[in-house]
Amino acid sequence: MTLLKCATHVVGDLADAIARYTQWMDYRVVEQGTVDADLAALWLAPASAGKGYAVLQPASGAQTFLRFVEGTPVPDYAPIRSYGWAAIELCVTDVEAVNSRMIASPFEVIGSPKPLDGFATVKPMQVKGADQEIVYLTEILVPGPEHGLPAPQSLIDRPFILVLACPDLRKTAQWGREVLGLGVIDPVAIKYSMINNAFGLDPDTKHELVTGKWEGDTFLEFDQYPEGTVERPRVPGELPPGVAITSMAHPDFARLDGHWAVEPITRDGPLYAGRRVGMLLTPEGALLEVIEGEPA
Repeated sequence: MTLLKCATHVVGDLADAIARYTQWMDYRVVEQGTVDADLAALWLAPASAGKGYAVLQPASGAQTFLRFVEGTPVPDYAPIRSYGWAAIELCVTDVEAVNSRMIASPFEVIGSPKPLDGFATVKPMQVKGADQEIVYLTEILVPGPEHGLPAPQSLIDRPFILVLACPDLRKTAQWGREVLGLGVIDPVAIKYSMINNAFGLDPDTKHELVTGKWEGDTFLEFDQYPEGTVERPRVPGELPPGVAITSMAHPDFARLDGHWAVEPITRDGPLYAGRRVGMLLTPEGALLEVIEGEPA
């Protein structure tokens, strides 16, 4: 069971993104259409109204989705160089088999499968897509609630962690505790190859991170980003490039009163299912869409 509901990427060519993820990640389209004005307002992105979008579901049938929204390309955007949602992490059953598939795919392998420094329960790899999206593909070596990790049901399964790049890790961690009511671990420093490669740092450089969980399910990661990180460039009025929105459910909706950047509205569709949904802003200004309800 997880509170994580969806990761939203901005893409330049919707049909191309759908083809990439259906062919190589085994996802399927469950909703497709045009962003209406009310949804664009919820996203604080009025210029995204009229843009095409699609919601995709993993082969496992899990109720945690990927959503692609068309946007204007931003030439100055570079992944893992700006604050905000930095990457999505999909759980997989066999990372070596996934690596072989990704080598043959249009995705660029930017990190081969290897154990994660400081976390013996997972073995990740990383790829980059045509829209500069960063996707971690992670084999869960020791699943179970005691570790807060899922047991994937398909070769490439659902998003299970969303990664947030932070200028002040402790401030964001405290926000996660106080506003969202999450259990947040104390900071852990690891050799973080994705950050070191992006910033040209020594491979042994360590960076602090924390994870956030709800009742045994780990679904958010907050990373301390180094000097030289910038505010994310964007087209005025549109969603920011890369991972634009993280969507989560929250069973204690009332605790969020007074924190909304956009007050909740009721929405239909596979993701919202007729429930209320509002928008929060993280301390970095990243979009966190919160849907009223229980874990999926």
